[in-house]
Amino acid sequence: MKFLFLGAGAIGTYVGGSLAAGGHRVCFTERPDVAAQLSERGLVLHIGGEQRSVQTAQYFSSTAEALDLCSPDLVVVALKSFDTAPAVQALVDTARPVPPILTLQNGVDNEATIAGIVGPGRVLSGTVTSAVSKPRLGEIVEEKHRGLGVALGHPLVGPLVEALNEAGLDARTFPEAGPMKWSKLLTNLTGNATSAILDMPVGALFADRRSYQIEVAVLRECLAVMRALGHRPVNLPGTPVRLLALAAERVPRLVAQPLLTRALGAGRGDKMPSFHIDLHSGRGQTEVRWLNGAVAAHGEKLGVPTPVNRMLTDVLESLSAGTENLGRFRGDPQALLDLLK
Repeated sequence: MKFLFLGAGAIGTYVGGSLAAGGHRVCFTERPDVAAQLSERGLVLHIGGEQRSVQTAQYFSSTAEALDLCSPDLVVVALKSFDTAPAVQALVDTARPVPPILTLQNGVDNEATIAGIVGPGRVLSGTVTSAVSKPRLGEIVEEKHRGLGVALGHPLVGPLVEALNEAGLDARTFPEAGPMKWSKLLTNLTGNATSAILDMPVGALFADRRSYQIEVAVLRECLAVMRALGHRPVNLPGTPVRLLALAAERVPRLVAQPLLTRALGAGRGDKMPSFHIDLHSGRGQTEVRWLNGAVAAHGEKLGVPTPVNRMLTDVLESLSAGTENLGRFRGDPQALLDLLK
């Protein structure tokens, strides 16, 4: 297959680089300076204890040129959610035929955003559960191999999953996009916004009874919205989502808290969640509106109360915009609990 990846971020480089190493034609669009650097140095993948150099991928700073010269069967979007609309609109603005689009992004609304631009029936829904990091441009480290999920419903799903599995990415299909994407959202919510706001690692959040209350409330609100939508949690590749849901809703705190502290905190080590990295690097925005904010927005439409997810969204966006002092909540879960009273 021929693939065009919009952006060479961590997930895009991981999936695209693996496909290229597996013999598929892969192209990336990037800023001119980044495209030039990647064209010169190529990609380096650290997977399964082995290092692979990938020199066959191509890099373009022009979306129109990429469509013309790559003739992709599938466009892959693995960008931050706030970049989705402009990146997809840039495809349409070339006045070239736009192939079907696969989104591997976090969040539950990117499919609708993309379909609103390119039309219904042309979007494939996917999710990546393997943990990867990007220590530098063009270099990817697979920290924990889990796999990928792709929802059925499009003729390209079969050949896509075959290509992903040939590349060693361990893809499996799901009957519906909704349960798959909302189950991934549930995992993305754990310790993410709270870690950024309190400037605390995930293990410390779940070990503290005050911040543990917040974390469990976040998950329970998400599960309530899922039920209202008719979605049940599903286990994702290498990710026991149903067990997480059970621990959040039905297991007593005295049992669940130490289990979740070990499972979610110790497994992460010193690595901080994405919201923490984005906030404390001074990026100026995070994806919180597309994660916690999506829970709040869908809850409002469905009449499901989601005060904790709404509060975390508002606080983190204020911190990102610089209208709230970073020091106000640092290390103080009680300060967040007070906002809910």
